[in-house]
Amino acid sequence: MIRATRVIRRDRLGSGEIVDRIVLDSNDRHRRRMAMRGVGGTAFLLDLGEATVLDDGDALALEDGRLIWVEAAPEALLEIRAPSPLALKRLIWHIGNRHIPAEIGEDAVWIAHDHVLAEMVRGLGGRAEPVTRPFRPEGGAYAGGPAQGHGHGLGHGHGHAHAHRHAHD
Repeated sequence: MIRATRVIRRDRLGSGEIVDRIVLDSNDRHRRRMAMRGVGGTAFLLDLGEATVLDDGDALALEDGRLIWVEAAPEALLEIRAPSPLALKRLIWHIGNRHIPAEIGEDAVWIAHDHVLAEMVRGLGGRAEPVTRPFRPEGGAYAGGPAQGHGHGLGHGHGHAHAHRHAHD
């Protein structure tokens, strides 16, 4: 099986033969090694040196030089807004205190759809509306920046779905 051994970031993507595209949700965009199949049927093995966050618009370089376009899949999210910047910061603090992956924007934050968290947000004076869009959560404190940046070593960030507890919970 042909291997994809390199990620070309969207801001460095020049000319190359894009032969297929792969549509991945936020969890599936954090990978190192995995068999994949593009929308057009191209089968390949993602075989990177380390786990990497793939972003919308990046490309995977196959060994023969062809490229597979990476597309972020739309996901069911909550768009959270608040009446003031301070109120939004408070909501972000409460979300972060629950170790919930979040994408933080200028005047909104997005999290995976969760009716319990939606009620919490509303109880704290915010708005939580369901939306469907690509999700680009922050990479975590040890990631070297947000997931849409290029510091992609996730360390012990919480940009992944699993259940665990910390001593301070």
